[in-house]
Amino acid sequence: MEAKDLEFFKEYLTQMIDDIQRQGEATIEEMSDNVEYYSDPADRASAESDRTFTLRLRDRDRKLIKKINEALDRIEDGTFGVCEDCDEEIGIPRLKARPMTTLCIECKSRREEEERLRGD
Repeated sequence: MEAKDLEFFKEYLTQMIDDIQRQGEATIEEMSDNVEYYSDPADRASAESDRTFTLRLRDRDRKLIKKINEALDRIEDGTFGVCEDCDEEIGIPRLKARPMTTLCIECKSRREEEERLRGD
């Protein structure tokens, strides 16, 4: 992969982390500022459900940040864009769609098919 491509992905991944962290900070601020009391149990349950959903999204973001950091590490050590199964280059279009991927589309498809057959 060319140096300009690696620089593009490094900037893209770094921007993704910044965006996720900004969303997390906004969520914390919103939850801290939003102290409401509900007299109706249905309203309280709905608000709690929304809060739980938002926290699950932030937890997914936390896991995504870990994967993004691993991709940034691969850029630094020279293994970014190389499939961990077949050692072939992962195509630029796939990396643009999912820059933290470690598998080319063929290997990912094969793994998904194996999981489907096992019932995972």
